[in-house]
Amino acid sequence: MPRDLPLAEVMTEGQDLSIWTHKPWWCQPWSILLTGVAVVTISWLLFGRWWLTLVVSIGVLLWWGLFLVLVPAAWRQESQVAAAPSPPGASGDW
Repeated sequence: MPRDLPLAEVMTEGQDLSIWTHKPWWCQPWSILLTGVAVVTISWLLFGRWWLTLVVSIGVLLWWGLFLVLVPAAWRQESQVAAAPSPPGASGDW
């Protein structure tokens, strides 16, 4: 599937609308989770300070929340809007 198609055109082609099909390998859920766990682990091993690891963990949790929860939810919402049929006379042409 071409990556430069607008979402509405992808919808009409009936292809999978999962956000993860449009992302490279380094932006897949498994790589995001693995990187977050590695960052927290390395923080603990390098510094050995619980408070520093806690700050790093909070940053990782925010990162996970953004990229694993909020972005896919926004993508699903946008794909539902793009898939919804337009009411008659609502083509946007004046």
